[in-house]
This record gives sequence, C-alpha cells and structure tokens, in this order.
Amino acid sequence: MLFMDESLPPNPAGGKTLVVDATDPRCYALPSDALRDAAEHDQIYIRPGTYEDKIFISNRPVRLIGAGRDQVQIFSRRGGPLYLQQVPGGRISGIAFRYVGSDQHSAINVLDSTCVISDCRAMEGILSGVVLYGPECRVTFSGNEVCRNRESGIFVFAGAHARVADNRCFDNHHFGIAVRDAGTCPDIVRNQCDSNMLSGILLFHHGGALLADNHCRDNQHWGVVVTPDARPNPAPSELVQANDLTRNPRGASVVTDQPLEDIGR
Repeated sequence: MLFMDESLPPNPAGGKTLVVDATDPRCYALPSDALRDAAEHDQIYIRPGTYEDKIFISNRPVRLIGAGRDQVQIFSRRGGPLYLQQVPGGRISGIAFRYVGSDQHSAINVLDSTCVISDCRAMEGILSGVVLYGPECRVTFSGNEVCRNRESGIFVFAGAHARVADNRCFDNHHFGIAVRDAGTCPDIVRNQCDSNMLSGILLFHHGGALLADNHCRDNQHWGVVVTPDARPNPAPSELVQANDLTRNPRGASVVTDQPLEDIGR
C-alpha cells in the first residue's frame, strides 16, 4: 500500500504516499480506507477508476490527489461524496465528485475550512453542487468544473470568505454562483458561468463579494443579479465594466428585490 514509484506525484509535506486502486490488491480499495491509515503529512493518490465512497474529513489537514477529474470519479448514493469540516490545510485535486442519491445533498460540502480544492468536478447535487460556508471558511476553490446540479453550481453563505477563481459553472438548474448572508464576502474572479437555467451570478440577502473578470454568457436570464441589500464590489452600476456579461437574453445585470421569483421562492 506504500509505493516507491517514480510515477506518483511528489508529496510536498514530506510524508508517505498511500495508493488507492480497486483493481490492485496491493493498494487500498477506497479513498476512505487510505484516509483512515494516513498520518498528518501523508498523501493519498487515487489511480483511475470509479469508486463508490463517502469521504468525511474533520480537524486535520488533507492531501487527496486523483489521476484527473476525467479519470477518477467518487460517487455516493447516501449523502454527498465529499464533506470537509474545519480542515486546516492541504489540497484536494484531480477528482470528479458525483452525488447519485435522491435526498437533498451537495457533491462537495465545505464548512469552516482553509484547504485548496482544484481541478475537480462537482456534479448532480440535489442542492447546489458545492456549498462553502461558515465564518472560518477560507477555502480556495479554483480551476474546477461545477455542472448539472439541481440548484446552483457554487453556493457561498453563512459568513464564508472563500476564494472562488477560474472555475466553470454550467448546466446548473439555478445560478452558476450564488452568495447569501451578511458577513459573507468571497473573492469571485475569472469564473465562467454559462448555460445555467437562471443567471450567471446571484448576490442576495445581504451577501457581498468581489466580482472581477468573470464571464457570464448564454445563461437563460441575466449575467449578474443582485438585491438592493447586497454588497457587490464594484457597485452594481460598474459590474458591466468589471466583468463580461454579454449574450444573456434578459440583459447584463439587474437589481431586484425578488431574485428567486422565477422558481417560486
């Protein structure tokens, strides 16, 4: 289960690399099995394959590296496949997370954590595909695909100050990215939100965010929607200059006190 293999990615933390491969009896069958044995500075490497698993990580750093989001899929029928709670550091990359159950769960759930999640995919959540929340949430969520979720792609709320950058959010049933609640203030930069069934980005219920260099195109409604109590930076009148909000049938941006009227809320 511990390999001296030059093809494995280096572990910058200096610990061991534990390998997951359901087809190799020398390896761990599931990522959660490897995580149970991993010490603080160890790394988990997941070889190509589809794994039915549910990963819960709390109060410890994590380094979970997949062979690529087109090659490694972790899915769950009973709850979201990835749940992080107060994770103080590390990285998760190169994995597709898919929820295939019928209850209200997200594909990626991050509470009060500060790790990096990159080059992953979050898909088919019954709620939003990715939820980032809690006043200590400083996660960096970058370079990911978030698609085909029943609500919004990425939902940032409950005071989170996440960095959401360089992601593509598409084919979600509500918004590409949504932000809610007083004290919530993520940096949302260089994301591409397209082909979502409502608008590209929503700020509502006192939510704030830095919105810069985002591309919100070909959504069913607007490029960006904000409510009068929201706190976008720059101001609503300057969002068109700071972001590419073209090719949305209802227009580039709008300020409205009923942002969820079209879905009966």
